[in-house]
Amino acid sequence: MDEKKLRSMNKKEKIDSQILKLEEKYKDSGQDLSSYLDGLLYQRYLTYWDYIHLDTLLSLQVPRTYFPDEEIFIMYHQITELYFKLILHEQKQLVDDKSQKMEFFIEKVRRINSYYQALISSFSIMIKGMERKQFLQYRMALLPASGFQSAQYRMIEIYSTGMQNLVHHTERDKYSAENSIEELYEGVYWKKGATDISTGEKTLTLKQFEYRYTPRLVRIAKQVKNNTIWDKYLQLSTEKQDNKEIIEALKTLDINANVNWPLMHMGSAHRYLNKDKMQIDATGGTNWKEYLPPSFQKIVFFPELYNKEELNNWGKQWVDHIFNPEKV
Repeated sequence: MDEKKLRSMNKKEKIDSQILKLEEKYKDSGQDLSSYLDGLLYQRYLTYWDYIHLDTLLSLQVPRTYFPDEEIFIMYHQITELYFKLILHEQKQLVDDKSQKMEFFIEKVRRINSYYQALISSFSIMIKGMERKQFLQYRMALLPASGFQSAQYRMIEIYSTGMQNLVHHTERDKYSAENSIEELYEGVYWKKGATDISTGEKTLTLKQFEYRYTPRLVRIAKQVKNNTIWDKYLQLSTEKQDNKEIIEALKTLDINANVNWPLMHMGSAHRYLNKDKMQIDATGGTNWKEYLPPSFQKIVFFPELYNKEELNNWGKQWVDHIFNPEKV
């Protein structure tokens, strides 16, 4: 038998096998395979722009002013939220995983770190990519909206660690893992950063955020209680927990999320909101000088991985970041 006939027979056998598999797949759908093949016959060819909804995506930038740089501001925040969604995509797979395979765990954490690295390395767009004068003008049209209101970022924190580690450091000694999720949520650190600077009352920014997202965030926190990324690590065998690659990956995630990413925001805030040694309020009325520095917040997802000195010095890099901006 010549080679051409042999290839033809192999191809037919493959097609016959695929048809049998398709019949098996669709037998319980109430329609036979022929009906699905008809649908395939009538279906349009897929295009790139249809697949990613390109026209819709490019229509989502709707500035509120006529300043050109506002569109940069919108697009960068939209890109950021898409990266947050990628991080959550990996986190959800991690907390749902039952295999306890070390390779799976490391790969998911590695992906999360790669997304953080992309975010951190791209933040120069925010720090140096807009005219300060334009920013200080169009930002007034955005009141009281604030990046503080990113619910996805709060979800990332909740998926990562127990709620007791997200309580503001000044009140952490009052709480433990034994407290209810509702109690822990009341003490969560980010609320301190959204109090009115002059009165100490909750800002409208925080009130809006709580009204829209508190039920959802509390529900997620209950769902992942004892099943966060840290808990998934503890569920690994002792041998796997001692793996240097896993420990390093988790530490990198911690530093990326709770030091390097906030430091980028500090750089941006100092460029745009500091003027002649005077502080300009953030759009949401948040006290950014108290809220953003990681050495002030001391949020650590995996504190058990560090010694006492490392925890005491957490986030001290922010001093170099501010006084030596060329290092950014």
